[in-house]
Amino acid sequence: MTLGAFIKLFVCWLFSFAFCIGVANAFERTVDVTKKIEEPIQLTERFGILIDPTKALTIADVTAPATTAKFLPSQSSGTALGFAYTNNAVWLNFGVTNTSDQAIEQILEIAYALLAKVDFYQPSADGYKLTQLGYSRPFATQPHRSRFIVVPFSVPAKAEQTIFVRIETSNSMHIPARLWNADAFDHYEHSSYSIQALYFGIVIGLALYNLMLFFALRDVNYLLYVFFALSVSAALTGYGGLGTEFIWGDHPQLSMSSTNVFSCVAGVAILLFTRRVLNTKLIFPEIDTLISFFITANSIALLALLFWFEKFAPFFAMISGTTAIFLLLTGIIFTFKRQRSAYYFLAAFAMILVGVALGHLRNLGLMPTNVLTADGPQIGSAIEMLLLSFALADRYNRLRRENQQVQADALRAKTEMVARLQVSEQLLESKVSERTFELQLLNQKLEAMSTTDSLTGIANRRRFDTVLASEWERAKRLAQPLAVAMVDVDWFKKFNDRYGHQAGDECLRRVAQTLTASIGRAGDLVARYGGEEFAFIAPTTDGEKAHNMARRACETIDALVLTHADSVYGHITISIGIASITPRDDITVDDLVGAADKAMYSAKAEGRNRVVLAQSVVHL
Repeated sequence: MTLGAFIKLFVCWLFSFAFCIGVANAFERTVDVTKKIEEPIQLTERFGILIDPTKALTIADVTAPATTAKFLPSQSSGTALGFAYTNNAVWLNFGVTNTSDQAIEQILEIAYALLAKVDFYQPSADGYKLTQLGYSRPFATQPHRSRFIVVPFSVPAKAEQTIFVRIETSNSMHIPARLWNADAFDHYEHSSYSIQALYFGIVIGLALYNLMLFFALRDVNYLLYVFFALSVSAALTGYGGLGTEFIWGDHPQLSMSSTNVFSCVAGVAILLFTRRVLNTKLIFPEIDTLISFFITANSIALLALLFWFEKFAPFFAMISGTTAIFLLLTGIIFTFKRQRSAYYFLAAFAMILVGVALGHLRNLGLMPTNVLTADGPQIGSAIEMLLLSFALADRYNRLRRENQQVQADALRAKTEMVARLQVSEQLLESKVSERTFELQLLNQKLEAMSTTDSLTGIANRRRFDTVLASEWERAKRLAQPLAVAMVDVDWFKKFNDRYGHQAGDECLRRVAQTLTASIGRAGDLVARYGGEEFAFIAPTTDGEKAHNMARRACETIDALVLTHADSVYGHITISIGIASITPRDDITVDDLVGAADKAMYSAKAEGRNRVVLAQSVVHL
């Protein structure tokens, strides 16, 4: 065999081998949709890829045999294709086959919202049917309302088709594409939106809680935390496609830049938060200087993204990544310095980094797709926000203890300073303090004396009138019932005459204590009305309940069996009149007290040792 013949034979063999490999690859890249499986089919390994630097290729160009041959099989084994930031358009193709006798519905999902233009081409009788998606296209025209790129399509019976997809974006080009059975996708989508709702519910709850703490404590750290939490959630809103679907709608510029812009705001907020919470300026000035540098870098990046997004976005990715690493190292350094807040800080950033890492490992095919890997960034950020909230709470408690200690030290220093003053100044200060203290004690005693009955230790008539007026207005405002009872010790004058005033005083004290114990619900008031008369106020109590309260009090006094020889019962008893009314404009508080007083006299007239409920408050 001549050398020329050998070369021709080798070339033919090489072409045959390449053809076989191409056929094998094409077969591997074809999806048989006849097999109905509940799990999605990852398309990353099945794609053919063509890079279009000119962005000028059309579907007619890429379906021409010469161009189709330029599609290279995907070399990625993960769950997503990644092209980082690129100015090229990317064409993808994959095959689908349906060996059944009826059309089968399929759904192509690209679970990444930051794709500006996605053109889906499916063969049809007229050539190729075009479906346009992406955030630069009106949301209302999307074939399926979803936060991601979702294309429902039908594979005809007994057909084998090649699907083409053209993608172009100013953001990082990330293509996690899957092919779904329609029913399985519906179940998955409902679960996905439930997780989103849970995440944003947690974020809003934490933000509102810390915002209220800011208004209560006026601590800027809580406001910085709120800005950070809302900025992270806003960035994830853009990243997850929820912004376009639910919030800002068809605003391509906002959809394009929201993730990076809000990430910048979050970066500035967390850097300021870190500076204050870890007290870097005092503890580690060198790190504080670096924090100032990163704050400046993120602020400049924010402006650059607003005006020159496409050119600056790749640089921002480096700034954002470097900022995250710096914050993590800062947490580690301050943890070694045994600063309490750093423990929470380090754990928080570890959570968000673990969440992001799980997502990347899933994209690389090193971990399966599940809740932890698919929604890792959101789960990590939710835990991060919770831990940072704990850090704020711990810092507040620590500062409060330190302030208390400072106050105690200041008090001791002040005491020592006063001790060193001249004798005349010390005496003067001592007398002023002594007089001030005496006046305070006297005022307290006078206040207590003015509202407390000195004999029984319970509220006096003045306190009773004040509380009754207040409860009357409150019951009138809330349209609630108010009950008043007048209590009289039966035949008390005869008791006094027989046993003496000291025994009478002791009897009144026993009656007061017993009434207080039996009536004293929270909000009720028992008072000595005058002489042997007592009274009690029962807010939100109707006549029947007040009657039961009074009856128990009457029975309790009766059970004391305090000897009273001049009583027909042989011991101390009481008579009680009850009146209850829901206050209104045509009735006064005096009408209520008068009704109770008349009911008490009715009880005495009916034989004493009983309770009588006034049937009416008006015109009694």
